[in-house]
Amino acid sequence: MIKKILILFIILLNIVVAQNQRVLQGIDVLERDDFSILENKRIALITNQTGVNKKLISTVDLLSKAKNVELVAVFSPEHGFRGIGKAGETINDFFDSTTGIKYYSLYGKRNKPTPEMLNNIDALVYDVQDIGCRSYTYISTLGLAMESAAENNKEFIVLDRPNPLGGIRIEGNIVEDGFTSFVSQYKIPYVYGLTCGELAKMLNEEGMLTNKVKCKLNVVKMVGWKRWMHYDDTDLIWVPTSANVPYSLTPFYLVSTGVLGELVTISIGISYTLPFQTFAAEWINADTLSAYLNALNLRGVKFRPISYKTNYGIWLDKILNGVQVHITDFYKVNLLDLQFYFMEIHNKLYPTKKIFDLADSTRLKMFDKVMGTDKIRLNFSKRYKFDDIKSYLRKDIKSFRALSKKYYLYD
Repeated sequence: MIKKILILFIILLNIVVAQNQRVLQGIDVLERDDFSILENKRIALITNQTGVNKKLISTVDLLSKAKNVELVAVFSPEHGFRGIGKAGETINDFFDSTTGIKYYSLYGKRNKPTPEMLNNIDALVYDVQDIGCRSYTYISTLGLAMESAAENNKEFIVLDRPNPLGGIRIEGNIVEDGFTSFVSQYKIPYVYGLTCGELAKMLNEEGMLTNKVKCKLNVVKMVGWKRWMHYDDTDLIWVPTSANVPYSLTPFYLVSTGVLGELVTISIGISYTLPFQTFAAEWINADTLSAYLNALNLRGVKFRPISYKTNYGIWLDKILNGVQVHITDFYKVNLLDLQFYFMEIHNKLYPTKKIFDLADSTRLKMFDKVMGTDKIRLNFSKRYKFDDIKSYLRKDIKSFRALSKKYYLYD
């Protein structure tokens, strides 16, 4: 009896500790330590609207006011420094006449810092919240900036941040030769289960950067973050990473529908109020689709019939019918699978509306780039059966987990 009470006490204690967990991001640790590792250095900061401390004070403001640091320039990834640019939109440089700081875009006419941009700095500091998904281009900017640091003999410092999807989940195949792009820059799975600091260490040490260059890397670790944590398990406030990733749970839905969304044949809720949370089209019967998808009894997810009109875009003023995806268990659901299960059921219900046949060649190429291979599309489109690609999606998970564990900074 005493043993059972003790076990119950330990369980309750662990729950209380988890509920009161306090996480310090890299910027919080840097600030706590009075920016000591940047002492008397000229800094170029890679950041955007997500670069804030626990109190939502921007890293730009913190470094600008630090007496022992000179902030010389700011670089921003896709969507720009304020995060207002659309996906794929070129962002221009600008100069802040008040502070004298030049803001450079690393998306559009250039994707990495040039030697001229690094002339007057001692170190590059990276502080950007990403979403743990390979196709989200912030990690491409991370790696290319590391290359530039190596090529120009500059120190590279990563202020680490949580992976919203946690540090355990790994999904999808590794990028294959011939399919490297800015949305699949490195040979990692679609969901890679690393923080940006851990990923930086792996890219650096495994020779994944162009020409296998290696920079002088320093990662400012978080305090209190554990691998099992999703973003909502921290006490941190979510700042939208881009216009269509407004909430801390959105990254889960992006993985679930985003690859299919590249085809622009089915609405996934972009241009509506539920980005990445729907499968819908004019010809779909919402109740029928919902019933068939729920009959699959997929772990951790339910589907609700939905009809809506988009607020802008190609489906403006058209009534779209389908399902809203409701993830009920974020630890059990297999995210990447969901869009393929949808396509399988859709093909069963609407065999004359082949998803891939509805897309133009440009969108098919983008689908392959995001998947890191064309084998998924080619094999799946033969019969539209998830079982035909299931093993391919899972073939690299075990080996990548073994490789990536070498670079874990957290338990």
